[in-house]
Amino acid sequence: MLDSKKLFFSRKSALKNWLGRNMQGVSFKKITVAILSRFIVFFCLSLPTQGLLAADINNQMTNLVTDDATSQKDVIVSSAADLDIKPATNENSSLTDELNIIFSTKQHPYLLLSDFINRAKDLEALYKATDYHLLWLGNADAEKNILDVLSLLDGATVNGLISASYDTEMLRQKLPGVLAVNATDNGRQLALYDTAISLALLRFLHDLHYGRVNPQGINYKLDLRGKQLIDLPVLIKESLALGTIKQLPLLVEPKLQQYQKLKSALATYRPLASKLPAFQLRIAKALNPGENFQQLAELEQFLGSIGDMAIVSDSGNQKSRRYSGDVVAGVKKFQLRHALTATGIIGKETVAAMNIPLSQRVKQIELAMERLRWLPELNSGPYLVVNIPAFQLWAFDDKDQFNLEIPNMKVVVGKALKNETPVLMATMSYIDFMPYWNLPYSIVKKEILPKLRQNPDYLDIVNMELVTTFGNETKAVPFTDSSMAELKQGSLKVRQRPGKKNSLGRVKFIFPNKEDVYLHDTPSQTLFNKSRRDFSHGCVRVANPEGLAAFALKDQWSKESIHQALSTPKTQRVILKKPIPVLFFYITSFFDQNNNLLFYKDIYDHDAVLLEALRKPEDLSDMSIFVSESVKPAETITN
Repeated sequence: MLDSKKLFFSRKSALKNWLGRNMQGVSFKKITVAILSRFIVFFCLSLPTQGLLAADINNQMTNLVTDDATSQKDVIVSSAADLDIKPATNENSSLTDELNIIFSTKQHPYLLLSDFINRAKDLEALYKATDYHLLWLGNADAEKNILDVLSLLDGATVNGLISASYDTEMLRQKLPGVLAVNATDNGRQLALYDTAISLALLRFLHDLHYGRVNPQGINYKLDLRGKQLIDLPVLIKESLALGTIKQLPLLVEPKLQQYQKLKSALATYRPLASKLPAFQLRIAKALNPGENFQQLAELEQFLGSIGDMAIVSDSGNQKSRRYSGDVVAGVKKFQLRHALTATGIIGKETVAAMNIPLSQRVKQIELAMERLRWLPELNSGPYLVVNIPAFQLWAFDDKDQFNLEIPNMKVVVGKALKNETPVLMATMSYIDFMPYWNLPYSIVKKEILPKLRQNPDYLDIVNMELVTTFGNETKAVPFTDSSMAELKQGSLKVRQRPGKKNSLGRVKFIFPNKEDVYLHDTPSQTLFNKSRRDFSHGCVRVANPEGLAAFALKDQWSKESIHQALSTPKTQRVILKKPIPVLFFYITSFFDQNNNLLFYKDIYDHDAVLLEALRKPEDLSDMSIFVSESVKPAETITN
């Protein structure tokens, strides 16, 4: 809306100059005519505007009388003072205008990712806190502070991020020129550079704390964050005031020990990947301990460089080419860290793992760190983590504290490409001892119906029955031609009775979730002897169900009571007094309870999917990672 005062009246300084000129020859009559002409315009305006203009005219009339009584010298001095103030006023106004243009367009011409709509709120909050003045430029510490930011962005690789994503090269190139710019001459250039530095820093810190990809967008059903626990604009402003810009990453990066250990491993593996010559192991047949090996020296150097054995001198390598002693021990450690059976025998799988470039191991560590950034804050208390590609379950008594009795446990997960176990977060609320197995309709359709067509007695053979609905108290329905038709339609269901043939074994651990998966025992114990264990329909089978029950029912049931429940044919449900968070996760590099860095195969190709998502850089929207107060959480499906 136009400012009527600015439209019809000049500033006070201009009014004084006008009066001064008239004092040199203009008659009082002309002055009166000029003022009356303004009153005519005044009466043509709306009543609200009249009130404002009336006050302004009153002030100008008072100034006219006062100025009329002053000497010509006073008028000249006053005008000179106004000229001294005017450039500063215009400078601030110009910078504020330029900043507001940037805020309103949400586009930045300096940056490769010019659209910053998802960082706009934080950017404007940062400048609002400084009353819309420049944040980095225009002060004695400008160059130091900006160089601190650029150094921080250059070091983004320390946390597995890409420094080029934050326009560091462009910002460094423009710095000398922008430091020499006068605000009066080019306020736009200063505003653009200042906001470019702010946006680059905001993006880096946001990526470091929350990650670069929305996990929900790649089918990772992780909990949304309940509330914002860090305020990036406040952190930046305070760090700038204290001169501690370089400490910002420590304030926002994940505090989990797993993340910190992977960060240290990245610092070890990255230089190795760039400096060490490519290692390619070549064997015609499996190499057993005690046999001679032509590449023994290369193998020793490789194992020593990645920490699986002590580095030996060259003279020692020349004495023998026999594969034995410390080298065998080093190979066993390598096999253990790469999810292989630690026999010391170098077969095809071991050769394949050793021939993977260290640059790929670097990438695995970076992707693991990215996924850990997606996790919301973990509450104190026990929780369970199943790392799907590791085929392992880890039990924690508290954040970063492995349970001493069952720190880890072998598991069987869903078959790759067919019945993949989903990534999710849920809460274990009850345990069923001697459970029924309630078959999903997908299994009934694909597996049970074809077998029933071939053999009507199939249900009795596998100890299954028909029911109208799932529930421990539900009675079975006789199998007839009509019930077969109802089964095809999905109006009848199939469940397997408790017993030795039950696919869930003697116990299942329930954490209601939309994917309808859970942890359970299994009668097929031999599968735990295999190094790769993706054989299930999606649920996770555990090797030590009794130990897991003891962990879940700690301070609620004794070990004797648990053992008895696992030995009796009676079906019973136990509600947990303290529900336990459960995380089904997917990372292909991980530090175990013995501080070993482990690498796993990407059995579901999730690493490939994440790498592809990271090739399309964009600002992560806060709406995708925080719970919306206006949207109620979706209801979960129970078994």
